[in-house]
Amino acid sequence: MPRPPRQGEFTFLRRSRRRDQRFRLAIVLATLTLLAASIGLHPRTRFLLLDTTSRIQRHLTRLLTGLEPSREEIDAARVRRRAETQRTTHASLSRYYNSFASTAMRALFDAASMSPDTALIGVGRASNGFLLSADVFDPDPLRSYRFKPNTTSIWLRQVTLHNGPFGLFLVPDTPSVRAAATAAGAIIDETSRQTTNSWGLRGPEPNPAAPLRGIVLGDSFMQGMFNDDLHTPPLELERTLASQTGLTTSILNTGHIGYAPEQYFRTLEEYGPRFNPHFVVTSVCPNDLGDENQVLEGHPDDLDEAAYWLDAIAAWCRGRNVTFLVVIVPIDRQVLGIRRPGRYPDPIVDRLTAIAAHCLDPFESFLDEHLRLRRLHNLPGGSSPLYNAAIHDNHFSPVGSRLWAETVARRLIPLLPADTLNPPQRTDPAPSATEPSSHHPAPPLPDARST
Repeated sequence: MPRPPRQGEFTFLRRSRRRDQRFRLAIVLATLTLLAASIGLHPRTRFLLLDTTSRIQRHLTRLLTGLEPSREEIDAARVRRRAETQRTTHASLSRYYNSFASTAMRALFDAASMSPDTALIGVGRASNGFLLSADVFDPDPLRSYRFKPNTTSIWLRQVTLHNGPFGLFLVPDTPSVRAAATAAGAIIDETSRQTTNSWGLRGPEPNPAAPLRGIVLGDSFMQGMFNDDLHTPPLELERTLASQTGLTTSILNTGHIGYAPEQYFRTLEEYGPRFNPHFVVTSVCPNDLGDENQVLEGHPDDLDEAAYWLDAIAAWCRGRNVTFLVVIVPIDRQVLGIRRPGRYPDPIVDRLTAIAAHCLDPFESFLDEHLRLRRLHNLPGGSSPLYNAAIHDNHFSPVGSRLWAETVARRLIPLLPADTLNPPQRTDPAPSATEPSSHHPAPPLPDARST
């Protein structure tokens, strides 16, 4: 019986297939070699080998298959990077504390629970680690760290750790810490005193029964770094919405210094079902996309991750008919210098899946108000009253916080459903005086922070 003819194969296809097989074999051999070589090496060297191997594998997967790495691969790589960032930051703290810190500085670290034995090492983006006070922050398995509830703290300035880790000196406001800070030469920023409520958030006690409820997600800009409790952007937004809608309003300020978009999403997962918001505002600033200087030079190395988690927030809101708004932080370098929107914020705006109405860039409002205040007060051109320039800080000043709130409210109110803005009349007793601050008028505020 004659044998059936064998189907032929083009020579160029056969060569291509063999080349791919050899390429894949080379990847496997290289991976095994690096893994074997990493055994017994210094932890940092071992991490770099494993991380480099992982990056090469993901890149070659894209080239060979055209497919993006799975979310599991990406998450596993970021977990490794966070663990390494935490390890190296703690090692830097130990080296500084034991070899470089003065006696007064060690006493401050001890008093504020920031010594190698007591400190909390926070990680925002996977490569961004910093030193925190364990008396102000708690560890969190999903967000790395979070504020302790019912805690009063204050910022220290001019604390420089030469040859040490990056430290965020939001410390407990106690006599012992104040005395240690003074002895170490730190400046206690009296206007920055802040408290957290029973939910572990800045601001008044939440009111889940308020007719208008919202959640603000963000980092130090929304936390209101260096501003007191009355002048954070979310609290200004709460007051503005209450005034303009006539509704008792309660807003959760979930801003934490150093947070990144993944932590915004994890925060929403925790507080969203508990608070049942009508709207979610997500604040985005340059270091959400990578190292701030690199982002402003046009090299956002964490852009994909930021877009992924911002889209996850939008999907969470859409699935629950919650109004959502992404708000870009206009930074002082844009207001005072060359704007360059192609570097920031256009890359992240281009990646968002939200329609235009759900993304707000307040830059023009900030620039107009900056120019108005500069002329009104005859201010020099090198700083802006919208930011904490008086203490050489680039976060919103009380004036900037209020402007942010007014600009966000102007976009947010038309997005809210009519039945949210016109709820059925309630017959409940009047709210108590302990409910959120939308019951109280905003305190007087000058046009510009004194310089």
